[in-house]
Order: sequence, then C-alpha cells, then structure tokens
Amino acid sequence: MAENSLGFRNDGGEPAAQVFRDALLVERLRQGEDAAFEELLRTYEDPVYNLVYRLLNQPSDAPDVVQEIFVKVYRNLGHFQGKSTLKTWIYRIAVNEAYNHRRWFSRHKKQEVGIGGEDNSISLADVLPDRCRSPFDLTSDHETRALIEEALLKINPVFRSAVVLRDIEDLSYEEIAEVLQISLGTVKSRILRGRESLRVELEAMLKPSHSFGWSTQTAEGQS
Repeated sequence: MAENSLGFRNDGGEPAAQVFRDALLVERLRQGEDAAFEELLRTYEDPVYNLVYRLLNQPSDAPDVVQEIFVKVYRNLGHFQGKSTLKTWIYRIAVNEAYNHRRWFSRHKKQEVGIGGEDNSISLADVLPDRCRSPFDLTSDHETRALIEEALLKINPVFRSAVVLRDIEDLSYEEIAEVLQISLGTVKSRILRGRESLRVELEAMLKPSHSFGWSTQTAEGQS
C-alpha cells in the first residue's frame, strides 16, 4: 500500500482522508439523511452535468439525464464498496447513462420531427464553466472555443468520452480506466485517437492559420 504526505492510501491509490469522507457520506445517505443528499448534489451535480452535457448527442437533454443519474446513484448506494472514490463511481454511472441515452436517441431520432432549427441551439461555451486547464483552455477566442465544442460532438462517442474525461474533467488515466472499465492501454489509445479525430474535424472547420498549441502525442508515454 502506497503512502504520501496526506497519509496512507488504499489499494486503489486514493488518499485515506478521501476514502473516509466517501464512506461517511455514503453511510449518511444510506440512513436517509436529507443533509447528506444535499451535500452529494452540492459536490457532484455541476461536474456531472458538465460531463453529461458534453457526452450527449442532444445536449439539451442533459438536465433529464442528470436527474436520472442521481436517482440511480441513490438507488445503488448498496453496491458502492469503496474500492474507488465516490466521484469515480458516480462518473461511471453518468457515462453509462449518457451512453444509454445516446443509444435510445439514435433509435428514435428518425421517428420524431424536430421543432426549431439549429440556430436555436445553445453553445456549450456559453453555459459551461471552465474547471481545469486542457487543450480547450488554450484557446482564448470565444468563437473558436464554440467551434471546438461543436467538433467534439462530431467525433466517435467512444473516443469523445475518453477525451472529455481526460482533457476537460482532468481525470487520471487510472481513474478513466475505472470509469470506463477498460485497460490503461485502451484509455491512452482512445485519448490519442479522440484527439486526432478532433484535430481532423477542426481542420475542416477552421482556417489553416489557427494553431491550438497541443498535440495528439501527449497521451503517449504517460501513466
């Protein structure tokens, strides 16, 4: 078991203090404490909303999907064993729920008639706060940031999930592997391919003179 200045870590590599806080909050939730559920929402509602908003093909559905995620979190507290952080466990539920919603939307899209045009859509850059530095943070131009968000929605959802978790949510490779239930090698491969797909989409949308100052190679050789 590894140890650092914060104290001992569990087998999953999380600080002992965080493991204890997670266990305490989960126990309070299991006992039906209202204040505990309020703390859960206060801590995780915004991050989960931001994550889901970027993973959905129809971002306007994010509020409904987020609501369903927290219902599932509450109903499945008995399955949380503390082998990962509570955040990682919740993110796994969120990614799965976003995937299920995308699959449902794809099946029903051809059966529905949309109301309103693309001009009514809301730019992700207009509504989502920046929470960490990423390739997206390296562009200061508001319009360019909106284009990056638009390009992100065009890449393969499998790669999109990995890129969002790494470059926007700033999760470690180990945490992404836990959330997506894949190997570290697959995590790095998906990030690399996702960044390359994003670059290709941007090249088709932007003038060649634009430079983003980041490379698809940054995932190589890291752990």
